[in-house]
Amino acid sequence: MPQQALSTRAGAQSGPLAEAFDEVRAASMALAEGLSDADATVQSMEDASPAKWHLAHVTWFFERFVLKPHLKGYDGFSDDFDYLFNSYYDAVGDRHPRPRRGMLTRPRLNEVMAYRTHVDAGMRTLLDGDISDDLAALITLGLHHEEQHQELFLTDILHLFAQNPLKPAFRPSEPRLMQQPASPLAWQRFEGGLIETGHEDDGRFAFDCEGPRHKVWLEPFALANRAVTNGEWIAFIEEGGYERPDHWLSDGWATCQAEGWKAPLYWRKEKGEWWTMTLRGWQPVDPEAPVCHVSHYEADAYASWAGARLPAEAEWELAARGHPLAGNDAGTGRLSPAPQTGGGLAGLFGDVWEWTRSAYSPYPGFRAAEGAVGEYNGKFMSGQMVLRGGSCATPPGHIRGTYRNFFHPGKRWQFSGLRLARDV
Repeated sequence: MPQQALSTRAGAQSGPLAEAFDEVRAASMALAEGLSDADATVQSMEDASPAKWHLAHVTWFFERFVLKPHLKGYDGFSDDFDYLFNSYYDAVGDRHPRPRRGMLTRPRLNEVMAYRTHVDAGMRTLLDGDISDDLAALITLGLHHEEQHQELFLTDILHLFAQNPLKPAFRPSEPRLMQQPASPLAWQRFEGGLIETGHEDDGRFAFDCEGPRHKVWLEPFALANRAVTNGEWIAFIEEGGYERPDHWLSDGWATCQAEGWKAPLYWRKEKGEWWTMTLRGWQPVDPEAPVCHVSHYEADAYASWAGARLPAEAEWELAARGHPLAGNDAGTGRLSPAPQTGGGLAGLFGDVWEWTRSAYSPYPGFRAAEGAVGEYNGKFMSGQMVLRGGSCATPPGHIRGTYRNFFHPGKRWQFSGLRLARDV
């Protein structure tokens, strides 16, 4: 496996890696607790995948790329699963069409769990022996891949439950906390200049798209001290933000009209108050929490309306440099954005992914590796926009300052919001 596909090297000592494997696999199983077979099978839209498919696909990754090539005598679970649970790896072979993943009523959820048990046993056998640096790096990639799907699991199950008139909660609802005000909007200035950005090859994990490290020139800019709040977004709605085209990109306005957008995804007004669907069920919108489930088009329109702009990803990365990688991620258990308070730049990591104005494109010197794993990121570098910072659904430890998330500009079902920037 070419090393450039992995962008880091892991040691050949399998003990810590085996512990990490058990932790990540257990976290996925914990997400599935309480789901019925129907909950785990239905696909609510083409962009989302059923919970059962997520659980199987991340398992397929370890079986297909790790166990079958590297564990002598490994007996595969089912030949059919190679076809059913491949996602987009054309180099591996044909796959079940993504829009039809919800038609997979078989295998049942318990069979997928048996598949996970079978593959986990094989992985533990492999991890009990000596493994090469390259194989350790590949397994590490698989663990981060599974953490990505843990986040997608949450975003997709929320979209599914939002289609149900009963508005079921993924996790038990909690009493609404005493409203905590977000920090007043303020600006932090950065002088810019010639900076280095991107992942440093320092032994820590990063996806290949986060490098190579390279130089970027930045003009002076200012970044807001927190994300835009729901209350500020309500003002945008009330002042006709969704009804006038002057602040919208052309493609954004066309999408807004075609889709009938009037508010963020999941919002609805009941008796004069905005409510929204959350992972803890149907709840009033907290005006002090960061706005969530808005597209890049909406974020860009809001920024224009507010007399500001979205930050470039290099600006965001510079501002985040040196900040602790801690915040309201999935590890807090809240599973929804929280009001951002405190001095300096609050909430950079967690709460909501923050849209940037940067297109998802390769950094100078980027080269996708040969083979199937080389398809992991590079093939998607077209027509998508970069988000930074992680969200309330991102697994703890899966956030870093160089992480480049990316989605098409019209997508809204992710935990996506915005932080304003402006020229100075």
